[in-house]
Amino acid sequence: MKFYVLTLFPEIPRAFFENSIMAKAVEKGIIAYEMVNIRDFAFDKHKTCDDSPYGGGAGMLMKTEPLCKALESVKVKPKVLDAKKAKKSKTKKSKRVIYVTPSGKPLTQKLAYELSQEEELVFICGRYEGIDQRIIDSYVDDEISIGDYVLSSGEIAATVIIDSVYRLVDGVISSESLEEESFSDGLLEYPQYTRPEVFQGMKVPDVLLSGHHENIRKWRLKKRLAKTLKNRPDMISSARSSGKLTQEAEQMIEEIIKGN
Repeated sequence: MKFYVLTLFPEIPRAFFENSIMAKAVEKGIIAYEMVNIRDFAFDKHKTCDDSPYGGGAGMLMKTEPLCKALESVKVKPKVLDAKKAKKSKTKKSKRVIYVTPSGKPLTQKLAYELSQEEELVFICGRYEGIDQRIIDSYVDDEISIGDYVLSSGEIAATVIIDSVYRLVDGVISSESLEEESFSDGLLEYPQYTRPEVFQGMKVPDVLLSGHHENIRKWRLKKRLAKTLKNRPDMISSARSSGKLTQEAEQMIEEIIKGN
C-alpha cells in the first residue's frame, strides 16, 4: 500500500513514517510513501500557497493552482475526466483522495478498514481556513474528520488517519492482535496487566493468574461489556441491533446492571 501526503510541512508527517512499526513496515516493503511539498508547485518567488477568501471573512485559504499541480504530480486526475476515462476503459480510479477536515465524516474503525483495502491513498493536508471548494469538487473522494474539534495542522489529522489504516494492512500487525482490539467486534477492549504481580498495593486479578482459559475468556468479555456500558453505551445499542451480542453477553449485561 502506498500513501501520498500533500502538505506544506512535510517534516511533520515524515517523522511518523521513519519511526516505530511504520518504519518496519516500510523497510519490509509492505508500506510505501511519498511526501509532496505543495510549495514546490507555487508560481511566485515567495512560494505563496494562500490567499484571502472571496466574500470576505477571517483567515486565508490555500490556493487552487499549487494544490492542483501537486495532485497532478501524483497522477490524480479531476473526477469528471477520470469518470469518462474509467467508463471508456472499464477500469476504476486508481487513487482515492482524502481531504482531512473537521467538517468531514467521522473516522471509524469500519472506515479505516475500508481504506486499508485500497492500493493507494492520497491525503490533502489543509492549513489556514482550509482549501478552495473547487479542489474538493474536482479531486476529493472523501472528506474525513478525526473528531469534533479544530486543529491548526491538517498534517496531524492525516497522520492519525494513516496510523489507523496502515496497521490493518496484511503483514503489518498480527491478525490475533487486531481481533481483540477495541471496536473490532462492537465493544471496547478489556483491561490488561503485566508484571509485577503487585504494584503499589494493587494486585493482578486472580482469574488472570489461574491459567483457566474459559474463566479468563468470560472475565474479559464481562469487563469489555462493563467498560463499553460505562464509556460508550451507544456501542452496546449498535452491537445489539446488528446482532453481535450473544445470549451470554446479554446475560452478563443484566448482571452488570444489577451490580453482580
